[in-house]
Amino acid sequence: MQNDTANSPDSSAGPERLPVSVLTGFLGSGKTTVLNALLKHPDMGQTAVIINEFGEVGIDNLLVETASEDMVVMESGCLCCTIRGDLIETLRSLIKRRWNNEIPAFNRVVIETTGLADPAPILHTLMTDPVISTRYRLDGVITTVDAVNGSATLDAQPEAVKQAAVADRILLTKTDLMEQESDLMERLRVINPAAPVLSVIQGDIAPDALFGTGLYDPGTKTPDVAQWLAEEAYDQASQHGHPHDHTHGHHHDHDRNRHDDRIRSFVIRYDAPIAWDAFVDWIEALIATHGANLLRMKGILYVAEVDGPVAVHGVQHVFHPPALLAGWAEGETPSSRLVIIARDLNKDPVEKMFHAFMAQ
Repeated sequence: MQNDTANSPDSSAGPERLPVSVLTGFLGSGKTTVLNALLKHPDMGQTAVIINEFGEVGIDNLLVETASEDMVVMESGCLCCTIRGDLIETLRSLIKRRWNNEIPAFNRVVIETTGLADPAPILHTLMTDPVISTRYRLDGVITTVDAVNGSATLDAQPEAVKQAAVADRILLTKTDLMEQESDLMERLRVINPAAPVLSVIQGDIAPDALFGTGLYDPGTKTPDVAQWLAEEAYDQASQHGHPHDHTHGHHHDHDRNRHDDRIRSFVIRYDAPIAWDAFVDWIEALIATHGANLLRMKGILYVAEVDGPVAVHGVQHVFHPPALLAGWAEGETPSSRLVIIARDLNKDPVEKMFHAFMAQ
């Protein structure tokens, strides 16, 4: 297993690291329009935005000053830069220039991906690079979906399904151009029950609707486990026959290639304290057999060896170093809860495997 998942839970992975949001979405889904609108918003001050090419984003009329050949300061106060070399180099350069007071201070980063990008490698970078993982933390994934062509894109492009499946926020764009209702909203809820689907016209949305979706509350800097896990959303989806019982009143054209029919999302719960080594053995066994299909996992563990909950977060076969939180919420009964979003992987065998390892 990569990136020190087998290490003991560590409280150093805390809220002092800068939050990073990843803005993704398939080609033509309106991602650049959303980014353009965000750059104009005054609440984007003290934000660094990393984009692939300035030419794709119309920022000339917003330019205030050039900080360097690859970096400009926007009218809103936002710092905008292009990816030079690779993302690791860009993120390291940003934090170094910030320390040296070479650029305006920023307290949040937004990374815009290319339209064809699988967001997983970017999330892996945030989790595995030894410098980046100690200075930045993943806040959330924001995915744009085209209301007009979204269903066809989900049918044709497995990358688009993955972008929606790993999202913390889904932005449904071009809703003003829809001529008739479709099953797209229902499909998105099935793919990712916990991600709010927000309608966006001409990219107009307030930044505070998109950010602050990670484990730590941006205002209090304390863990907000309930919001982060959103486990009740998966329970509700299960109670309503989701994610994959399509017999509830609408019909799909099953001649189409529906990549989203392969997505599963579920919660595993365990009330007794667990041994950390047993959890590591289980996750390594799960990765060995299903690593490519583990799209995203996040959870809170009740570990016998430590005093307080342990937060774990993984994307496919890569896991962030575990974080030891200060303590359980007042009135909360300690227990382990794992939220899993996967492809071609059902809850029952995963849960049975988990219980078997924990009972050893």
